[in-house]
Amino acid sequence: MVVDFAFKRAKAFTAATVSWKGTWSDKRTRTEFEWLAAWLAKNNARTGRWVFESGDERRFRVGIEVKGPFKGQGRVRARRYAASTVASVTFDPDVVSSAVVYHGVTDWLRWRRKDHSIKSAGAYREIYSGNPWKSPKAWAATEIQVVVKK
Repeated sequence: MVVDFAFKRAKAFTAATVSWKGTWSDKRTRTEFEWLAAWLAKNNARTGRWVFESGDERRFRVGIEVKGPFKGQGRVRARRYAASTVASVTFDPDVVSSAVVYHGVTDWLRWRRKDHSIKSAGAYREIYSGNPWKSPKAWAATEIQVVVKK
C-alpha cells in the first residue's frame, strides 16, 4: 500500500460532537461514538463522516457529520468545521501502522515549515466514512487531516 501526504482543500461541514477530558481509551472513544450515533438516529438526523479529534493529551472529541439543520442538546454540541487547507494522508491501519503514519506526517509538516511551504499546522483529526469498528471499508480508508496555514 502506498501512503502519501498531500495538501488539499477540505470542505466545510457541521458535526454533532461530544467532548471529554481524561486519559486515552479506545473503549471510551468507541462508546462515545456509538452513543452519539444512537442519539442522532433517535433524533432522525441524516449523518455522514465520523471525526475524532484530540486537542491535547487529555481532551478528546468525537463527532458525526450532520446534513441539514441541527441544534445540539445536553452533551451534544453542534460544531462547524470551516473549509480549510489541510495536510492529508489516507491509509489502512491493518496494513500500515498508524504510529508510522503519524510520525511521517509530523516530520513531513516540520519540513514544510522549514522550507516555508506552510506557516503553521494545527491539531490532528481522523476522518472515517462511517463507523470504523463495524465497517471494514471505513476502517481501511482512515484519513488523517491537519489544518495548515500557508
